[in-house]
Amino acid sequence: MSSAFSISMDTSLRYLKGVGERRGAQFARLGIATVGELVRNIPRAYEDWSKLTPIASAPFGEPCCVRATALSAPAEHRVRKGMTLYRFQVSDGASRMRVTLFNNKYAAAKIHAGEEYLFFGTVGGDFTHREMASPLVEPAEGGQRIRPIYRQTEGLTTRMIEGCVARALEALGTELDADPLPAELRLRHSLSTRRFALENIHFPTSSEALAVARRRLVFEELLILQLGLLRLKGRTRSANAAVMAADYTEEYLGLLPFSPTGAQRRAIADCVRDMQGQAPMSRLVQGDVGSGKTAVAAGVAYTAIKNGWQAALMAPTEILAEQHARSLSSLLAPGGVRVGLLTGSQPAAEKREILARLAEGGIDLLVGTHALLSEGVNFAKLGLVVTDEQHRFGVGQRAKLAAKGVNPHMLVMSATPIPRTLALIIYGDLDVSVLDELPPGRQPIETYAVRGDKRERAYNYIKKHIAEGRQAYVVCPLVEEGEGEGDLASATEYAGKLAAGPFRGYSLGLLHGRMKPAEKERVMGAFARNELSILVSTTVIEVGVDVPNAVLMVIENAERFGLAQLHQLRGRVGRGKYKSTCILISDAQNEEAIRRLKVMCSTNDGFKIADEDLKLRGPGDFFGARQHGLPDLKIADLNGDMPLFLEAQEEARSLIAADPELEEPAHRPMAEEVRRLFDRVTEQGLN
Repeated sequence: MSSAFSISMDTSLRYLKGVGERRGAQFARLGIATVGELVRNIPRAYEDWSKLTPIASAPFGEPCCVRATALSAPAEHRVRKGMTLYRFQVSDGASRMRVTLFNNKYAAAKIHAGEEYLFFGTVGGDFTHREMASPLVEPAEGGQRIRPIYRQTEGLTTRMIEGCVARALEALGTELDADPLPAELRLRHSLSTRRFALENIHFPTSSEALAVARRRLVFEELLILQLGLLRLKGRTRSANAAVMAADYTEEYLGLLPFSPTGAQRRAIADCVRDMQGQAPMSRLVQGDVGSGKTAVAAGVAYTAIKNGWQAALMAPTEILAEQHARSLSSLLAPGGVRVGLLTGSQPAAEKREILARLAEGGIDLLVGTHALLSEGVNFAKLGLVVTDEQHRFGVGQRAKLAAKGVNPHMLVMSATPIPRTLALIIYGDLDVSVLDELPPGRQPIETYAVRGDKRERAYNYIKKHIAEGRQAYVVCPLVEEGEGEGDLASATEYAGKLAAGPFRGYSLGLLHGRMKPAEKERVMGAFARNELSILVSTTVIEVGVDVPNAVLMVIENAERFGLAQLHQLRGRVGRGKYKSTCILISDAQNEEAIRRLKVMCSTNDGFKIADEDLKLRGPGDFFGARQHGLPDLKIADLNGDMPLFLEAQEEARSLIAADPELEEPAHRPMAEEVRRLFDRVTEQGLN
């Protein structure tokens, strides 16, 4: 590579001095492929070498930095084969301390008697004899500073990464001065320049400089994220093209075979009021498992249809779409509503007939899966779009369905409770109704985490309830043997073992996502009619299956599931008048997995579980970026940075209102950062 070769943010990292192909591959394992990604790779923690502690007052058991002179070169002590100690005494002028290095000949060789060093580590010993084992050691000159600690991978230490970052910042030169945030915006929000922020987030000159750098980078990240989402959502609200002249809620409530909760009534009223307003409705109805969101959606659709409009309801799975179509048809048919179903697995002739009726206006409410997004799905007069389990659809998919009408009303339903912080980001353009009441008769579900050696007791517990006429689910993470590692239970293998062993003579069914829809329907129908006592399943039953007689949920390898998924699975029981139980079977030793299981056992509150899930997994991972279109956040902490988030959100809204495509010269660098941030989320582009 010639010396004239210039480094930019988009330069492949392997061209940075000291990286090359092999180290570049190691960085790739950390998700770092370019020079820009390296300098945006924020340290996960810091070691403060700038605050010096005298040996005599060094706290026991806490990391600290001591500046001291080596009184001798390290003496080598062979303790046993494979273990060599290097010991020497140091002094800070007032007190002495013994330093021990383990199996580190390289570090020991760099220590010279009479020279001054910084020792960073934990002090042990007692008040008369201090010692430090395996400290980090640096020459005193130039080492007294705050040092970054990075995520590491095999062959790539934090010090190696630190060196590469330093070279990258130097090589980028004047490019660091090209700031994507305009000067007036920085002034308005008291933000530093990008150069200052990137230099001080990696190599802070003081703790105050680090705070200033972090504030700038958090604000920038949240601003760019909001600009991207607002552009995707097309926040510019147009006039209401589907005004609802009349409210048919009372007529709808008369069709219900039960008395709705106050929360359901309020949510329907919120939606109807929106649909009668100046702009199209954009509302999220959020409720815990079993809070009755479908009944709310049906009520809103009823008013839209009675006002002469069509409605669409998109569900994430065929089983759920089929269940919605069946239940909505029986509920709304007496009111004259014609319900249709469209899924990917329907025969071509059946699809053609549905699509023809839809285009002619012969279907009032079309329920379906992603098939609703297909070419050739044309509505005569689409006025309302409902998406169920919204976190499984990206914002781009939601917009694609809405495009099949002229600014139709949007109703988003989520049974996965979302922390307020995350809801503000993903659903920033939506008003929110919360279903905070459960229908009468719903009982809290008792949850227990047990080890694998207690499995037999769980089986006996199932038999006891089957003898009383009840039913049970057993959920496994895999479909068949050989799909995963170790001894993870697979549904097909496990169902066979149960049928031949502890549940020989019991009626047992198997359900998984690879089965044909007709076969799934047959099995679920048999379970719903109590022709099967036990249903062994994968997470295909996570949403939408409603069997009030099922009172037991046993989840094998529970550590393999996220909190939100465990909560969803647990919500399949407790739907009737009988006391219900969830048993989580796991032999996990992992701390995070154990914490998840403890959370599940301690609460039935989906919103508390969601908050814990966010803390454990972080926002980018909360639903999985491929599903909802949210890029990973590198530095912002949505729990601690909420004031800054609200400030950035307000700025993003002002910018988009004034320049929707960010086309003004001062805004183009921000548009480029938006493209960069969303590049890896492949399901939804910005066009």
